[in-house]
Amino acid sequence: MTKKLSLPVSEDDHAQGNARAAVTLVEYGDYQCPTCGVAYPIVKQLQKHFGDRLRFVHRNFPLTMHRYSEPAAETAEFAASEGKFWEMHDALYENQSEMSGDLFPELASELGLSPQKLEEALDGSNFTALIEKDIASGEASGVHGTPTFFLNGLRHDAPFDYETLKAAITAATEK
Repeated sequence: MTKKLSLPVSEDDHAQGNARAAVTLVEYGDYQCPTCGVAYPIVKQLQKHFGDRLRFVHRNFPLTMHRYSEPAAETAEFAASEGKFWEMHDALYENQSEMSGDLFPELASELGLSPQKLEEALDGSNFTALIEKDIASGEASGVHGTPTFFLNGLRHDAPFDYETLKAAITAATEK
C-alpha cells in the first residue's frame, strides 16, 4: 500500500521552485545521515534537469542515532528565521563530513548570521517545536528512515538514484 503525505505542502514548508510545478518532491531528511548526503547532489541534479516543472520541499527528520542531526536541523531553522534556510541547508550537506558542534556557528558566520544568536537559539531550543512538527508529519506519513521522498504526495518506495527518480518525476508530470 502506498503511503500518502499526511500533511500537505503549504507556505510553512521550505520549498524551492515553482509553486505551480507539475511535480512536488518532498524529502524528509537528516543533515547528518550519510544516505541523505548521497541524495543531496541527486536532488540538485533533478532540480537542474526539470527546472520550473519541479518544486522541492525539505522537511526535517533528524534521527536520534546521529548526534548532530537535531542541532543541525535547529541551525537550518535558525537560518530560515533570518531568510537563509537554503543557504544553510546546502552548507550543512556540503560540510557533512565536518559535522560537529563547532561547525554550526562557523557556517552561521560564513552566511552573515550571528553565531551568538544561533547559540542562544540552540540553547533555548527555539526551533524544536517546528522540527517536532516535521517529525510527527513524517511518522504519520510512514517515514521510518532518511531520506524518504514523496512525489505529489505519494511515497516513492523505489530507489532514489538519479535515473529512477528522474523517470518517476517524468511519469508524474505526464499524469
